[in-house]
Amino acid sequence: MDFYTLSDKGIEKECGHRIKSLRLRKNITQKEVAGLTRLSLNAIKSLESGRGKLSTLIVVLRELGALDHLDSFIPEISVSPMQLAKMQGKVRERASGERLKEKPENEREW
Repeated sequence: MDFYTLSDKGIEKECGHRIKSLRLRKNITQKEVAGLTRLSLNAIKSLESGRGKLSTLIVVLRELGALDHLDSFIPEISVSPMQLAKMQGKVRERASGERLKEKPENEREW
């Protein structure tokens, strides 16, 4: 699926639909998920309709045994050996923003 063609709301609905499909594949009702996770039934319904919170998503994925899918959702970013050597073992904590980006020749100051 090409998520770039969907609106933000469309992506939320698709994620909710996938959570619902996972729950149904495991043959668990919304009420059972709510009880197992100690969340309200409305929280589960909201998640499946694309309006849930991230914390709700995590709890439900944990209960459905699908927490490992988060690794493919947002994979861990590894640092190349060259970058690591350049940074002399330091861990990057901030972005440099615009100040270090090179300006085009016609915009350079004298």
